[in-house]
Amino acid sequence: MLSKTFLALATLATAVLAAPGPLAPPKPAGGNSNASSPPPEYKPMSDFDFQSLNLALNQEWIELDLFNYGLARFSDAEFDAQGIDAEQRELIRFMAQQEIGHANLISNILQGAGAKQCTYSYNFNSVPEFIQFCAILTRFGESGVYGFLPALDSRPAAQLLLQSISTEARQQMAFRQLAGAFPMPVSFEAGISQSMAWTLLSPYLISCPQENPRIQWSRFPTLNVLNNPNLTAEGVPSALSTNRTQLTSPGYNIEVTYDAPGQNVSYNNSYMTVLGSNVTQTENLTCNFISQLNTTTSPFVRQSNGSGYCTIPEGQVYEGVYDNPIINGTNFLLLTSEELYVTPYNLSLLDAVVVAGPQVIVYG
Repeated sequence: MLSKTFLALATLATAVLAAPGPLAPPKPAGGNSNASSPPPEYKPMSDFDFQSLNLALNQEWIELDLFNYGLARFSDAEFDAQGIDAEQRELIRFMAQQEIGHANLISNILQGAGAKQCTYSYNFNSVPEFIQFCAILTRFGESGVYGFLPALDSRPAAQLLLQSISTEARQQMAFRQLAGAFPMPVSFEAGISQSMAWTLLSPYLISCPQENPRIQWSRFPTLNVLNNPNLTAEGVPSALSTNRTQLTSPGYNIEVTYDAPGQNVSYNNSYMTVLGSNVTQTENLTCNFISQLNTTTSPFVRQSNGSGYCTIPEGQVYEGVYDNPIINGTNFLLLTSEELYVTPYNLSLLDAVVVAGPQVIVYG
């Protein structure tokens, strides 16, 4: 007669043998998930892809030019006076080399049909102004990609662009450090639409090769900020991190003027500024503060035709959780004809009601 112990062990062994194996990892719908899947094609899958990537390519080209131009224009002594020594200048030089890689990457994705490098004009006259401009330009370059990246039809192209823009995010932080600012005073980086990014980029393009594809995104009227805070105004030298007081706070009035639509702008004056397609009035405007996870609004206070101010509203990203003001860092201000509720994924809905902007504001 078999002992109870033997029977128990036999039952346990049978249960172990019958146990199911480990579950297969989940696979994405439509993804290249196994060895028999076709190889990924790193190319545009739609006109949306092409136009988005070509805009990003124009951004990479100007960054390449800008970083080299600043290094060539200013002397070592001028950089040293800002606390930017030879080692840190080498960082800027290497960031220019990164832009060669980024431009080549997107040019290859576009199979040679993308933009070639243009000539550019900048309005800075000192090392501090150069560094602040780099922090602003890399901010809207970074945010411009965040705005369309998840909407690309080409997942393979999106993967490569993600690996490129992750580097640009580091560049933006580095320029804040070179300006003696707190490197990352936000928990989340905002995205903006392609038309918003083109509105910010286009003023600096003076002439471009004739074969460059035309940018198909809207170019909104310019929003001019009269009292934009300056990262370098306090004369703080370059540093890994500087615990500085935020440059703005709730209740701060940002004074602005804005242009009328219908103006010829950008290279060869070949683009015309337009209002959003659903704008029906331009008297009662809304200020949109695009920062972190939020687009927060306040009424536009008109002082005269085409001028007024926007008051920075209060608020935390997560109320009662930790101290993280919604509006901080290097972010965006936009004037619209009405107040729309948008989230990061559908922020481009604002395009239809834009009256002017965006403009980059140095909130802190």
